[in-house]
Amino acid sequence: MSLTKKRKVAAAKVDKNKAYSLKEASTLVKEINCTKFDSSVDLHIRLGVDPKKADQQVRGTVSLPHGTGKTKKVLVLCTPDKEASAKEAGADFVGLDEFITKIEGGWTDIDVIIATPAVMPKIGKLGKVLGPRNLMPNPKTGTVTNDVAAAVNEVKGGKIAFKVDKAGIVHASIGRVSFAPEKIAENSAELINAIIKLKPSSSKGTYLKGVSMASTMSPGISLDTKSLMN
Repeated sequence: MSLTKKRKVAAAKVDKNKAYSLKEASTLVKEINCTKFDSSVDLHIRLGVDPKKADQQVRGTVSLPHGTGKTKKVLVLCTPDKEASAKEAGADFVGLDEFITKIEGGWTDIDVIIATPAVMPKIGKLGKVLGPRNLMPNPKTGTVTNDVAAAVNEVKGGKIAFKVDKAGIVHASIGRVSFAPEKIAENSAELINAIIKLKPSSSKGTYLKGVSMASTMSPGISLDTKSLMN
């Protein structure tokens, strides 16, 4: 595939042999943006873990200090007594049986699903649809809770969930190119620190093997992992 003129200019600005500091990368990612829209800024973090081992699964949540820049669609599956508080907190969709039926029919036009423990037995059958899309509510990510209002507020306020994939990489969106470099750096640091704290005790050798920052369609910028670990 041939590169566009903008992509060639952007690629020329990135030194493939250099490991950039977080501050440098957060400034450069804005300069190499190739799109006309407000692109997302993503981190790709390669970890020294074996995802096939249950005790080396790295997953969790983190509240980004400056949010993601994206308004997430939230569905709350709950009993009628919790519906009012979920709606007041800003949930986009609230209910139970009608949404279970919609999801069974293939509807997944949401970013996060929050559920109360009481309804989880009904939701279990949706695993085949929600699991591959990382939409299945899980206590570990705070999406299975009786305090649905607090959970909705956290998601709307910039809380994201992350999980290492089969290749040992965590992919996460941490902002938009319209963010100031300082905000991109602070959001990135928050995610990276959260992942470092979750290092499995059984993981040996180098834990943070590689970190790359990129905006939509831009070349990746390699980050200096030693400075990130410190």
